[in-house]
Amino acid sequence: MSAADSKPPQENPLTNILVNVLVPILALTMMSDDPAILEQLAAEGVDAKEPRPWHLGPVKALILALALPVCYGIWFFCKYRKLNFFSVVGLVSVLLTGGLTLYLWQEDGSVRPNAPTLFGIKEGSIPLILGIAIFVSHWTRMPLLNTFLYSPQIFDIAKIENAVRERDSLERYSKLLFNCTIFFALSFLVSTVANFFLAQHFLGGIDFDDKLEARRQYNNGVGKLTFWGFIAIGVPILAILMFVMWYLVSGLKKLTGLDTEEILLPR
Repeated sequence: MSAADSKPPQENPLTNILVNVLVPILALTMMSDDPAILEQLAAEGVDAKEPRPWHLGPVKALILALALPVCYGIWFFCKYRKLNFFSVVGLVSVLLTGGLTLYLWQEDGSVRPNAPTLFGIKEGSIPLILGIAIFVSHWTRMPLLNTFLYSPQIFDIAKIENAVRERDSLERYSKLLFNCTIFFALSFLVSTVANFFLAQHFLGGIDFDDKLEARRQYNNGVGKLTFWGFIAIGVPILAILMFVMWYLVSGLKKLTGLDTEEILLPR
């Protein structure tokens, strides 16, 4: 078997994020309006927007949004016999967003006044959980650092570890990976704080006394929060990821005596 054949399945991060996280959240945001409530508001003389075919209500929208990460995760598991990490993240994210929306939207069409705080906690909890998971996974058989960065799809780990053993540098090698794990986990902590304050910014100005306006502002705020939330997560992660990659490759070169071309697999 050739080295190319023995390489583990390579996931497309963009496809994973789109299918498992971004598209489901956008679908949930756009489809959660309840046609019955819109008609009720119109009957009460409120200048409500006209129900559209894609307005399914929060429950049906939640089910539809959940279908994407669930189906993708099942397909991935059947094909590769392993869990898709992004499907799990997407599933949790959609469940939290949809469940919170069901709680915040009351039967009379109004939005609970604690929406900004609760949504901020929800938005901050996802990167916080990821950061904790990355840190804790360092002591497991499948460190998440290997999923995101130190991947056998990118690095020739077998060659690296052979060189480390030959140079009797296992302790320094373990310390290098631990430091990379800490740096990478910290990037999610930055995202946690950023997401919480973004939620306060986009949802803090909701007029809770006006049912229709509150619902509109909530939907608009969640939509903006979805977009800027990805930036709040992506920018610090990308910046720290570049630093961690440089730190990791530099450390591996010192530990192993290998060149960059020998450490990284040919693309």
